[in-house]
Amino acid sequence: MTEALYDAVIVGGGPAGLSAAQMLGRARRRTLVIDAGAPRNRFAAHMHGVLGHDGRSPSELLATGRAEAGAYGVEFLDAAVLSLADEGDRLIVTHERGTIGARGVVLTTGVVDDLPDIPGVQEQWGRGVFHCPYCHGHEVAGRRLGVLATSPASVHQIELIRQWSDDVTAFTAAMGELDETVARRLEARGIRLVTAPVAHLRIEDDEIVAAVTTDATEHAIDALLTAPTPRLDLAFTDGLALALSENPGEGLRVDMRGATSHPRVFAAGNVVTPFGNVPLSMGQGSMAGAGLNAALVTEDGRRALASLARR
Repeated sequence: MTEALYDAVIVGGGPAGLSAAQMLGRARRRTLVIDAGAPRNRFAAHMHGVLGHDGRSPSELLATGRAEAGAYGVEFLDAAVLSLADEGDRLIVTHERGTIGARGVVLTTGVVDDLPDIPGVQEQWGRGVFHCPYCHGHEVAGRRLGVLATSPASVHQIELIRQWSDDVTAFTAAMGELDETVARRLEARGIRLVTAPVAHLRIEDDEIVAAVTTDATEHAIDALLTAPTPRLDLAFTDGLALALSENPGEGLRVDMRGATSHPRVFAAGNVVTPFGNVPLSMGQGSMAGAGLNAALVTEDGRRALASLARR
């Protein structure tokens, strides 16, 4: 037997997880948030496009979220979850410090960003190198911007960033040979196309000054956009056989409530929508928290009827 049984355990304490926790806490559910302390946006100093919190640091938002959820009785544990196991009427959650039981779980563990293996990219990630122009484009608007393609789908990112600057260089090696129509459209908008692979970024005073290609050519840029490959880190859920979405660019398969293929597991945030931003993650977390509470309400009703039948 486990020492404690929670109504809900939330795995991951980012915007999605804290939003789910707030909903469950307000619903008077005994709730625990287990967080490994590595939010996806920890590399960024500020958030943008988050209504009411524009320019705020991600860490400040999380601290506020913890305080708000904690005011409703939500508990917190700083640890990594090692496994989830199904025991019928509960899930067994094993973490670094022990084992607990949960009637339901909300997964909000996000994704791991695998970046292009080019010197300078990892070091500048979240500062001079970023992915989302809506989140960071305004801060570099009008400057010399580069886009490091990672797949043929990068054409969207190349065209998008042109809205923020008329000085755009696209490094297209990872896209293969460009369709002539696409190439002409990009060039018509004044976007320079560089087919040689990028060898490294040249950094001076902790700022990007150029992308150096394998032909030793330096291309002056002030910031670089690229699309990391999002990777789900869900080995701890292997025993539950959770279904993945069949749609490109998506993660765990959920319904509109955030319910996964397992009746006691809900999910929200980047683990469901890898390219979602903070507001989207918050909204999904809120819905998943309410969804789990609704599922527990239904179970409470079944249990009450079964108890009456036994009398």
